[in-house]
Amino acid sequence: MQIVKKAVIPVAGFGTRFLPYTKAVPKAMLPVLNKPAIQIITEEVINSGIEEILFVVGYKNEVINAHFSASEILENELLQKNKIDFYNSIKYPETMAKVTFIEQKELNGTAKAIEVAKDFCNGEPFAVLFGDDVMYNDGRPVIGQLIDVFNKTNKTVIGCKNVKREDVPKYASVEFSSCEGNVYDVIKITEKPKLEDVKSTLSPLGRYVVPFEIFDEIEKLTPSVNGEYQFTDALDALARKGGVKAVDFYGTRYDMGSRLGYLKANIEFALRDEELSEELKNYLKTLI
Repeated sequence: MQIVKKAVIPVAGFGTRFLPYTKAVPKAMLPVLNKPAIQIITEEVINSGIEEILFVVGYKNEVINAHFSASEILENELLQKNKIDFYNSIKYPETMAKVTFIEQKELNGTAKAIEVAKDFCNGEPFAVLFGDDVMYNDGRPVIGQLIDVFNKTNKTVIGCKNVKREDVPKYASVEFSSCEGNVYDVIKITEKPKLEDVKSTLSPLGRYVVPFEIFDEIEKLTPSVNGEYQFTDALDALARKGGVKAVDFYGTRYDMGSRLGYLKANIEFALRDEELSEELKNYLKTLI
């Protein structure tokens, strides 16, 4: 059995809902408190035992590249002023893992974002984490939970939660034949179904562990929802062959693709912060 040591993180979208901010700055660099969302996602990867990361970036990749690269002038300034905590905070990203970048030239669907990672994956299974989704829990990271199930079953694993029925058309619907605990045997995955067609409220939320064979399915795809090549369609092809598990993961997911989700992430992370928690609680009480 191959060990999952690589992760692909697609962050090439335009971030339209956060314009004008995202005109110059990638959405993945939106801060949760003082840490970019993409660093929180990367820490989830590192804390799950993954050693190599490929960021699939868009045309604004310089900012992300800079965040994960050395900044000698700033580092020296902080050291000279003995600001060690700040120095450590900016030094950490560049030492987290082996990080590489590839540009997705044409934004034509999530499957195509994964397809550009084929050479990087080089025959190995890999994790996929979409940049719109920030996770929090106080135990095993979400992608680590999926890796654990992959190691036991040697099947594709998708991270899911039950969502409100009316919200399923925003995501996808995962149909299953049976379950054991929080692990489901998937038989069908439908991307953005119409509300009247929803058969399951179990929806994938941006975390996957897949075998290298997923590229065979991606190469067979034709455009579907929104005229794009959907990663979900490739997963559905594997599910119909009995090769997919779904995990109702332990943790909280924040939708960084929406302004409300972004605000929720900042408020809840701040409420967990020892320095900010009490003062923020008192402030929120005055508002409410």
